[in-house]
Amino acid sequence: MKQILSGNEAFARGAYEAGVKVISSYPGTPSSEITDNAKRYKEIYCEWASNEKVALEVVIGASQSGVRGMTCMKHVGLNVAADPLMTLSYTGVNGGVVILVADDPNMFSSQNEQDSRHYARFAKVPMLDPSDSQEAKDFIGIAMEISEKFCTPVIIRSCTRLSHGAGVVTLGERREIPSKGLEVDIPKWVMVPANGRERHKIVEKRLIDLANYNNTSDLCREEFNSEKIGVICSGIVYQYVKEALPDASVLKLGMVWPLPIERIRQFAQKVKKLYVVEELDNFIETELRASGVKIHKLDRSPIGELSADEVRKLFNKKLPKTVRVENLPGRPPSMCAGCSHRGIFYALNKLKLYVSGDIGCYTLGLLPPLSAIHSTVCMGASVSMAHGIDKGSDGEFAKKSVAVIGDSTFLHTGINGLINSYYNNGKSTIIILDNSTTGMTGHQPNPATGFSIRFEPAPKVDLVELCKGIGIKRVKRLDPFDVEECLKVIKEEVEADELSVIITNRPCIFADRTVIDSPFYIDPDKCTGCRSCTKIGCPAISWIKKDRKAFIDEAICTGCGLCIKVCRFGAINQRGK
Repeated sequence: MKQILSGNEAFARGAYEAGVKVISSYPGTPSSEITDNAKRYKEIYCEWASNEKVALEVVIGASQSGVRGMTCMKHVGLNVAADPLMTLSYTGVNGGVVILVADDPNMFSSQNEQDSRHYARFAKVPMLDPSDSQEAKDFIGIAMEISEKFCTPVIIRSCTRLSHGAGVVTLGERREIPSKGLEVDIPKWVMVPANGRERHKIVEKRLIDLANYNNTSDLCREEFNSEKIGVICSGIVYQYVKEALPDASVLKLGMVWPLPIERIRQFAQKVKKLYVVEELDNFIETELRASGVKIHKLDRSPIGELSADEVRKLFNKKLPKTVRVENLPGRPPSMCAGCSHRGIFYALNKLKLYVSGDIGCYTLGLLPPLSAIHSTVCMGASVSMAHGIDKGSDGEFAKKSVAVIGDSTFLHTGINGLINSYYNNGKSTIIILDNSTTGMTGHQPNPATGFSIRFEPAPKVDLVELCKGIGIKRVKRLDPFDVEECLKVIKEEVEADELSVIITNRPCIFADRTVIDSPFYIDPDKCTGCRSCTKIGCPAISWIKKDRKAFIDEAICTGCGLCIKVCRFGAINQRGK
């Protein structure tokens, strides 16, 4: 049977067909939908872990118990999971282990543009690079077989275009893989130095064996058309090359580490000019040059993503005619109408505080008119950076700054920073924006929501009790839409001479649709044009320049009521009330 599947849907289907028993992940665009789709298969135990390190460790345990496991994450999530990955390379596996990492060239929803292929070389583990939805499905099964044959974790690399693009996929049946049973092998699994030294020898030999395997496997495919130009490529870039250079000979790499150097040398001898086309870093090209393979240089930037047209430009090919539409209005990103974070950012802006931000949809608080985020580095960094601002200024800036962090991000990597600040007598103010979901990645549940990955009831972490359990005395909950209370509480907490935590308590409109109410409208006879309502940054509120009055688009308005709390002239009313 054939179906049209996105890359992420195909990855999930591949896990099902390959007999995967356990999937533990942390959501991160563009990888989130893999686990969201895998949860539909009752044969697979799925969970959202508190972070990527935990997720990989869960999968390692599943492997040790004798079954196949997979974890999925975005490229920056692999940074978090790097600690167990590096040692898992030494221990190897029992049941197969696949680590699926989705890169984000052009940074559509990420804070950096790192190339995950370096992790395969760094950890000395194989990496597969599928190029379409069919390979996305098939490579899961191939990766599991490689994992168990060579006793190694296998990384599969996706990217935004593969994960979110779609193609026709031929489906197969699920293979039920019998459990190998719990493996008890002290020299293999206990990585004290004496054991680790011996395992390192195995890792180095394994790399040689994997390279030999890659030299003879079907993962490396030659498509010979002409001796004039030969192109080495992999992953989604293969699709661009085939479209842009239909007459070129192509060596398609399915495994990009370790490289099949002998196959590449054989291919190089058949063509007059050999090129490497790859996105982001010169990973393959650098390795081939180091191996003595002659590569013709392309004037390619390591920044951003490629496309068929970009490949045409690299080879000075004529571009196809396109229709260009000029002067389209800009659509800058913004927090949703009714967003539960808007009130707190409005208050922070009014108080003119420096705000250490974090990773999540609330990062959009940086945009005008709210303009209330001043730094964003990585998951959990806001809490630790606020502590550093406190200590770096001998407490002076602690009264002029706060940290904001979402509920899921706080549970991901914010807790350790809070413990550190408490232990080291910090005096910063931390605002946990609890909107009862993991918002920007697709509204997945997290440990503070009370729901499991399948939205079944689950134990709920109480954020107030968690903070108090650390030892923090000043912990307050407040409604972020009570603007006056927000201003009052934030003023009090930043002035306090001790560490304090403020926790907001309004759900995301996508997490709880019952918060949506009838829309508001503006009475033009009462509107004075003060523009106070436009300063909350709601996309439903616009400014009519010729009338010098505000206007609410009732088709967008969610009836949250924040606007009436900033209007001093009673010009805003609610339909039907």
